[in-house]
Amino acid sequence: MNNKAIEAVALSVRTLTIDAVQAANSGHPGMPMGMAELGALLYGEILRHNPADPGWADRDRFILSAGHGSMFLYSLLHLSGYDVPLEELKKFRQVGSRTPGHPEYGWTPGVETTTGPLGQGLSNAVGFAIAERMLASRFNTSDHTVVDHRTWVIAGDGCLMEGITSEASSLAGHLGLGRLVVFYDSNHISIEGSTELAFTEDVAARYRAYGWQVISASAYDADAMRAAVSEAVADQKRPTLVILDSVIGKGSPNKAGSHDVHGAALGDDEVAATKKEIGVDPKEMFYIDPAATEFFAARRQELASAQAQWQKTFDAWGAANPGLLAQWREAFEGGYKAVLKDIGLPQYKVGDKLATRQASGKALQAIASMLPNLVGGSADLAPSNNTAMPEYGDFTRDNHSGRTLHFGVRELGMAAIGNGMALHGGLRPFVATFLVFSDYLRPALRLSALMKTPLVYILTHDSIFLGEDGPTHQPIEQIAAMRAIPGLRVLRPADAEETSLAWLMAMEHDGPTVLALTRQGLPVMAKADTNWQKTMRKGAYLVQESSNGKAPEVVIVATGSEVSMAIKAAEISGRAARIVSMPSRELFQAQDATWKAELIPANLPVVTVEAGISQGWEGIAGDRGRIFAIDRFGESGPGDAVAKHLGFTAEALADVLKSI
Repeated sequence: MNNKAIEAVALSVRTLTIDAVQAANSGHPGMPMGMAELGALLYGEILRHNPADPGWADRDRFILSAGHGSMFLYSLLHLSGYDVPLEELKKFRQVGSRTPGHPEYGWTPGVETTTGPLGQGLSNAVGFAIAERMLASRFNTSDHTVVDHRTWVIAGDGCLMEGITSEASSLAGHLGLGRLVVFYDSNHISIEGSTELAFTEDVAARYRAYGWQVISASAYDADAMRAAVSEAVADQKRPTLVILDSVIGKGSPNKAGSHDVHGAALGDDEVAATKKEIGVDPKEMFYIDPAATEFFAARRQELASAQAQWQKTFDAWGAANPGLLAQWREAFEGGYKAVLKDIGLPQYKVGDKLATRQASGKALQAIASMLPNLVGGSADLAPSNNTAMPEYGDFTRDNHSGRTLHFGVRELGMAAIGNGMALHGGLRPFVATFLVFSDYLRPALRLSALMKTPLVYILTHDSIFLGEDGPTHQPIEQIAAMRAIPGLRVLRPADAEETSLAWLMAMEHDGPTVLALTRQGLPVMAKADTNWQKTMRKGAYLVQESSNGKAPEVVIVATGSEVSMAIKAAEISGRAARIVSMPSRELFQAQDATWKAELIPANLPVVTVEAGISQGWEGIAGDRGRIFAIDRFGESGPGDAVAKHLGFTAEALADVLKSI
């Protein structure tokens, strides 16, 4: 790519950005205007991709972590040939357009992940880079290389201020992810003004301390940026941070270098002045330099040829390695779901007693033995979360074939990295911590739900019954907070059998799943519904019709450890109680009203039981029910003693049943 072509593409990025933001009267023109030359280099020369096939498995991944500068990406996707027509740029930030305010995964071709919450994109990129190395180790052979791509990122000052970036970058350096390159748009501006207000650290020294290679260049010196990229690519042992000295809003005669151009349209007068400054007729709308169009027309042919060459290699690899080819299809094309029916999950008998976190660990091992694409780890809690997979090794800088990741105490970074691994394709990742620490990872969990990433969250120690660690570690409101996220499947199994099925449901699901699991042992229950495995997939099923043989007088709806509590309470009270286990309230509520009324008859009083806040149970209990819950923080002490202190016992529940 010659420098004149770079200038033509950069000019086009600036003009498209200016007019799109002005037409919407909303947006962030400063970043695209400031980094236009890098964009031209990325899409014109650096990235290995094919606009005609955005899903090519071995494409480079580009992530705009500074997602507010979305017109940077949309302009380049349009110019390089993705299915992002000019009309969509003209509808920037409008309902239903392919050019929303921030890039959204699954909505716009060429967008690899949803970005906007600062730092999330860079952290996702660490997951992409891990996934590439895992898959390369698994599928590449001495004769054929079918996984051989890189992850490229643009991050700004805001991204580097966010704590999540520190978590993910530290781990990336520790793991030596040499195929990860981050361009730092160092324009020294944030919304409130100069970064001198709040951000004066030595970023280069910080990243060197993380174990990164750090290179500096001007955002307007194409040859210097090329040299930086060459140096980055040459270092296979360290991720690279390329610090680009840039000017926000470059080209605007009155606003360049100012926070005024960060997050607002330039205004008619400044638009005209800027176009005049950069050599474009102010009356020309959505101007694209003909040289840019000509360049990308030729470039698309080169990129298509590169993919075609890869396909030849892939076909030869598949012919030589039919077993690996079958695994590839299983991993990348969803074939692993067909394998689930053949997995020999642990078997239990009524009366067996173990914590659901332990049952989860057993199910995890069984699934891992059948599905090589199941990978993941914990935020320094693997012994407690029961998530280690020692048989398959640890993923380290020297062992990319390991399937267990050690995330360290980095819950938020872990979840964002897990999102990146899931989005990359070819893997089914899980992440794990205590349920109470879901508060640390919630922003990434929300994005999991928004993007429908098939990431499994193993969240253990799910109630006051964890005991002695006290109220800081005893979750109270966290289950309700999880259920509040649209599209997130929350499963709280009541025994080991339910836990195994919950794992299968999570693996079958094309979105994120939370498994909320106990520390304390729970007995395996007899189940009145002989087809409970099928019924549980609807969110709830009948555990016990009545303990005394009489027609039911009350319905008890419980989750998790409280199902066995409900069985005991019904026996103590002497009431004829229908007991329903509801591992997923959201799945239940989505079912047909007739079926729900059969399980929870409208003519019977209802008591809901869960060791958490009452919020949300109104929809099940209704005006004829009572909610047995905990609407306060816990205490430090043995779990049973804490429950007795709080009045959350089978005996107290029995008193409630007697009063109905």
